[in-house]
Amino acid sequence: MIRACPHCRKQNRIPAKHLAAVGKCGACQGVLPATDTPIAVDAGQFHDIVTNAKVPVLVDFWAAWCGPCRMAAPELVKVAAAMAGRALVLKVNTEEQQGLAREYNVTSIPYFVVLVGGRPVKQQAGLVPAAEMQRWLTAASAA
Repeated sequence: MIRACPHCRKQNRIPAKHLAAVGKCGACQGVLPATDTPIAVDAGQFHDIVTNAKVPVLVDFWAAWCGPCRMAAPELVKVAAAMAGRALVLKVNTEEQQGLAREYNVTSIPYFVVLVGGRPVKQQAGLVPAAEMQRWLTAASAA
């Protein structure tokens, strides 16, 4: 994944296994904080992250036309910020990534999956508040 340094704005390539870690900018040596926002991914990025992440991963399967998905978006931003360094939040557009939606048997959206080591440990359809998603991730971390 490519992330911009918050200090000098230079682009830094961050391996999937380090997305939840604090790092250093290759240009200015400034601190690159842990990822604290949801990451929109395609199938290749998805598999790389869920296979290599050292923390639990919450995946939001969504579509632009879905009202409840749009309502879930701010909740996911809260979760990503609150769990920065302890979990990652991914967004999968089911219209663009239909293969991933089939792989996880997504039949209604929004649909959430928590993965640890690439394996699903929690799946839930429907709108869920940020606090509940954080509980899922905390439980997945402890397991």
